[in-house]
Amino acid sequence: MRDLFLLNPDVIYLNHGSFGACPQPVFREYQRWQRDLEHEPVEFLGRQAIELMAEARRSLAAYLGCGSNDLVYFPNPTTAINMVARSLDLQPGDEVLATDHEYGAMDRTWRFICGKTGARYVQRSIPVPCESAEQVREQFLSGISGHTRVIFISHITSPTALRFPVEAICRRAREAGILTIVDGAHAPGQLELNLEQIGADLYTGACHKWLCSPKGAAFLHARPEIQDRLEPLVVSWGWEPDEPGPSAFIDQQEWQGTRDLAAFLAVPVAIEFQREHDWRAVRERCRSMMQGLRSRLQAKLGLHPLTSDSQLEAPQMFSMQLPECNPEELQRILLERYRIEAVARRWAGRDLLRVSLQAYNNEDDLNALTAALEELLSPAA
Repeated sequence: MRDLFLLNPDVIYLNHGSFGACPQPVFREYQRWQRDLEHEPVEFLGRQAIELMAEARRSLAAYLGCGSNDLVYFPNPTTAINMVARSLDLQPGDEVLATDHEYGAMDRTWRFICGKTGARYVQRSIPVPCESAEQVREQFLSGISGHTRVIFISHITSPTALRFPVEAICRRAREAGILTIVDGAHAPGQLELNLEQIGADLYTGACHKWLCSPKGAAFLHARPEIQDRLEPLVVSWGWEPDEPGPSAFIDQQEWQGTRDLAAFLAVPVAIEFQREHDWRAVRERCRSMMQGLRSRLQAKLGLHPLTSDSQLEAPQMFSMQLPECNPEELQRILLERYRIEAVARRWAGRDLLRVSLQAYNNEDDLNALTAALEELLSPAA
């Protein structure tokens, strides 16, 4: 599988989670769409683009288990959440409830919006190690107050690589009349998704991470009853359209002026690539390697897992607590001395190592990481 990817062969890549990696056949399709655009720009953008984007939405919607008219492409989840956050009619004293495991760009977005509206961004602490999915669910939901208007939560967390029980949280929030927004940046391609069953009012995910599409492809799914509350970040021809389409949500959100649509149009090929290569088996192989690596790191180096509940584990990424160190320096040395790309960072006063495994990884990669960490984390290092 490694030969099918464009990654530098001189680097052991254990950080798929940050920006993903695109297989060569999918990247060729991406470039083909770019060439088609440049070959006849007026034909492509002026006459074909609407139907081409509709076809790309239909393919992604079938993959995600939702209606294609309830789904719109965005360049990344951050942009999608910015549109949503700016659309909400938050008032002074309203609360947006999140965890303290959220992606840093999202924390900044919500603090910015709350600062302008007078609302409060409330980050409920979910201490690690997490005992069970039920404990996480109840600990988080106990943070709901009479002022909670919005719940924002990651499906798979970025710093801690934990899979949160979003289905149960969305169900309880709906009963309480609270809007739910799920950050699923790490979910598509890593989890089998059915967005209708998850039940979030709004769900965003990246295609360029675990689905392995080209960079710049993500989506937002919005339940029909929420869509008229969403104002486009960019007002263009889809606002008051001359020829309205079947969905005002798509009209208003999709067309943002002249831009490169190639990453979106290549998503169906990324989905097909994973079907052809039996990605369910790939995920299972990665899960098995991940469990073995985590056990070795715990036994040999005393690194602490963040959960022992399999329901909270992501299939292809995990974080473990390191002994006290300089994590940024550790990450730098891993790359410069050992040619290993992995994530080491400080989070909530803890030093964490995050490892992401994809189809191109093998046991040799994991043995190299183990050996490097044994050298670097030993008392004499």
